[in-house]
Amino acid sequence: MRALVAALYTGALLAANGALAQDLAALQEGDMRKLAIHEEPQEVPEAVFEGDGGAETTLSDLKGEVVVVNFWATWCAPCREEMPTLAALQAELGDEGVRVATIATGRNDPIEQEQFLAEVGAESLPAWRDPSQQLARAMGVLGLPVTVILNREGQEVARLQGEADWSSESALAILRALAAEG
Repeated sequence: MRALVAALYTGALLAANGALAQDLAALQEGDMRKLAIHEEPQEVPEAVFEGDGGAETTLSDLKGEVVVVNFWATWCAPCREEMPTLAALQAELGDEGVRVATIATGRNDPIEQEQFLAEVGAESLPAWRDPSQQLARAMGVLGLPVTVILNREGQEVARLQGEADWSSESALAILRALAAEG
C-alpha cells in the first residue's frame, strides 16, 4: 500500500512540475523566450563562493526564496546592459519572495566590482564573488552572462544564456508565478 501511495504522490509531483513548466512557458515573451525552463527541477552543486563580507556561501544557503542567480564579470559588456534590469527586478519583487544574487566569476577585483555596480546603477545588488570559478564550473557556466533561477527548495528550474531584460513584464510574470508556487 505504501508503494502505491508513494507512486501516486510521485506521479502527482511530476505532473505538477510539468504543468508549472508549461504555465511558465506560456508567459515567455521577448528576451524571456531564451529562458530554458526545465521539465524537472535540478539539484545544484554545493560549491562555495564568497558571499557578504567574503563569507563562504553556497546556493543552498539561499533556500526559502526564489533566487535569480546571475553570473557576470566586470569585463563583460552584455553584463553592463543587463545589470540595471536585475537591480530593477530586485526592487520590484524583493518583497515578494524573489531575490537577485549576482556572482562575479573569475578574476574580478572587489573594488572594480563595486565601481561597476555603481556606474550602471546597480549598487543595491550583492557584490558576491567566485574568484576560483568553482561554482561557475560546477554549474556549467561557459560564457557570460548566465542567469539561473532557483525555486524555494534551492533547485534549478530555468536558465538563460546571454543578456536579458529582467525587468520586463514577461520576466516579472514568470518570477511571480514561481514565487506563488509556495
